[in-house]
Amino acid sequence: MTNIIEIKGLSKSYLNKKALNNLDLNIEKGKVVGILGPNGSGKTTLIKIITGILRQSKGEILIDGSKPGVYTKSIVSYLPDRNFLYKWMTVEDSIKFYKDFYKDFDESKAYELLKFMKLDRKAKVESLSKGMNEKLNLTLVLSRNAKIYILDEPIAGVDPVARDQILDAIIKNYNRESTMIITTHLVRDMENIFDDVVFLREGVVELSGNAEELREERSMQIDDLYKEIFG
Repeated sequence: MTNIIEIKGLSKSYLNKKALNNLDLNIEKGKVVGILGPNGSGKTTLIKIITGILRQSKGEILIDGSKPGVYTKSIVSYLPDRNFLYKWMTVEDSIKFYKDFYKDFDESKAYELLKFMKLDRKAKVESLSKGMNEKLNLTLVLSRNAKIYILDEPIAGVDPVARDQILDAIIKNYNRESTMIITTHLVRDMENIFDDVVFLREGVVELSGNAEELREERSMQIDDLYKEIFG
């Protein structure tokens, strides 16, 4: 299969701390990839370089054959690990905002997802619970027709009911022509949707591979492997 993302010797330093350290990684088109590791492992830094928010200190990254820039930002739909909507907005305002901002935004899909998520289009963003905010943000991100979807900790800190709805939305709305990258430390809840997994420790790839093959080789679930590596 074709690699949609190719990373060679990627490093990122903040003063004296190396968040990424000479990292090599290829991500294939059409896969759901879990980037797994505890807080401080470099997951969010890696994601922010892929999305073009940060620039690497060293190394190369190609996204669909191009260096991060205007084109790559246009094909990546990114869910950050914090709410990114204005408090004064209603749910409907947020959909109009995204429609104006992104050419590939599918408004009809957004309203279908709102119904699935049981979100009131007239509700104010500031009145939504953490779980409802997460569902709204995910609705907006999944309603783009992007080549790459990046979800940074999409189920962190939400209740089990919201967690199940979010996972269902990801599974039902994932397009196999696209690639999805999900960072998480809540491996047990998400491991069944991953095709491939990458274990990051202190900015280095500790282990990576096909999730099913790793289960067979190690005779354990990905969650147990995570605990073995980081425990």
